[in-house]
Amino acid sequence: MRIGELSRKTGVPVPTIKYYVREGLLPAGELTSRNQASYDETHERRLRLIRALLDVGGMKVAEIADVLAAVDDPERPLHKVLGAAADRMGGTADGHDDAEAAAARTTVTDLISRRGWRTHESNPAATDLARALAALTRLGHGTFAELLDTYAEAAEQVARADLAYVDRRVAVEDMVEGVVIGTVLGEAVFSALRRLAHVDASARLYGAEGAPGAEAPTLTPSAAPPERGPTGRR
Repeated sequence: MRIGELSRKTGVPVPTIKYYVREGLLPAGELTSRNQASYDETHERRLRLIRALLDVGGMKVAEIADVLAAVDDPERPLHKVLGAAADRMGGTADGHDDAEAAAARTTVTDLISRRGWRTHESNPAATDLARALAALTRLGHGTFAELLDTYAEAAEQVARADLAYVDRRVAVEDMVEGVVIGTVLGEAVFSALRRLAHVDASARLYGAEGAPGAEAPTLTPSAAPPERGPTGRR
């Protein structure tokens, strides 16, 4: 296909496609004449992956280049390729390096060791977790760390489900895209499910008038409203 058709099929403007080619993110098309090039389905797939990494993953061009280099490396194990995508979707350092931050890093290191996870405390996700725990401690909620193993068990189950979905894919590029989409949008899905579960758990634990399944409050005789007279007056 010509570059114009590639643009129409992917929704990416022609100047942007040419920019990706100049930056080495997208292979150049096959020259059919001095000023014309032909593109095929591999260019379309790569272009869609670039947009997923950019728009969904929030990555910068240099980070995308690193991920694509991993995808194109035939010697790179699939685990490393998927990790190259996932590791670049974390947050940025918040600048705090106080006692709370140090304690949080220790807590995360202990968690990784206790769970037997095949990762390292230098992983960007571990950094994100430590930053969140430190922030909770500064707000007076340091005991939240006592729930980490419960959260970790749920996270392990969700991770297995995520990778089972990714494993349905055949092409490595599709798998990487699945990791990006699943990590970003999957977190949004899980967050929404968690909020719904919170509403249900709160209603069951504390009761909520009018909530489905909640018992209606019982009025004691002393709390019951006085009877109305014939005129409606109390």
